[in-house]
Amino acid sequence: MSIDIETAARVAKLARIKVESEDLPALAQSFNDILGFIEQLNEVDVEGVEPMVSVTPMRLKRRTDGVTDGDMQDKVLANAPDAREGFFAVPKVVE
Repeated sequence: MSIDIETAARVAKLARIKVESEDLPALAQSFNDILGFIEQLNEVDVEGVEPMVSVTPMRLKRRTDGVTDGDMQDKVLANAPDAREGFFAVPKVVE
């Protein structure tokens, strides 16, 4: 897969990053370098390799799954600029 200048410009626009037109070829090349590295990673045989949490063998700490802090709706909503009927109120963004 190859990223051209138009695709790089579209990605920058979607990410809401301002990229000058003279910088687009370098951005496209960076994307292509990243995709090339991902293709190299896809070539590695990982059959039989277990997923790791860390480079050193360890177990994740476990805790009981229980509510430890709750029933604070009034305190949480006190931080809201606009709260109605027990919820955060936000302006409508979709027409």
